[in-house]
Amino acid sequence: MEESVRQGIAAVTLFAFSSENWRRPQAEINLLMALFMGTLRAEVKRLDEHDVRLRIIGERAAFPTKLRQRIAEAEHATQANRSMLLQIAANYGGRWDITQAARRLAADARAGRIAPEDVNERLFSSRLSFPDLDDPDLFIRTGGEQRVSNFLLWQAAYSELYFSDLMWPDFDTLAYRAALADFTCRQRRFGATGDPANTGVEGATE
Repeated sequence: MEESVRQGIAAVTLFAFSSENWRRPQAEINLLMALFMGTLRAEVKRLDEHDVRLRIIGERAAFPTKLRQRIAEAEHATQANRSMLLQIAANYGGRWDITQAARRLAADARAGRIAPEDVNERLFSSRLSFPDLDDPDLFIRTGGEQRVSNFLLWQAAYSELYFSDLMWPDFDTLAYRAALADFTCRQRRFGATGDPANTGVEGATE
């Protein structure tokens, strides 16, 4: 987190608990819930000290009441912070995000607030979990896996992908800087022809 603030990165999204993780053994789920509770309690003060705002994205209804309360308290405590936004994806999945956006649009159409022909990429994006942010520039996957694992499927359409063999606990500041350095060497075209000047980190996220 501190390195992201130093680098001037506007937003970082971390995948903490996917919607598929409920398939794990109950004992492991209970441990993850307890860890989430403890981390929220321990980290809020540190986030506040670094002027970082916390936001949790994902479906909260499945979480225990105490955890939902702790999430709301942590978000409220940091809501005025402006140096960086830290998003934690909890009980989140890219397919879930797309599905709930489609449901919202369908409800709007049924209520007569929009017509089917009004639906375009911009309108669809506005119904996703965090429509106030630009799409992520950089997508980092740790642990040696080379897949996106149902994370930010819509938003990451043109993200630069970076894969690291390091497990998440070992992905330290030096590893993070290496990922950012690699990103600055990429040429981002977004479907257009190449432009040698089109490189560099501009508010890199995720």
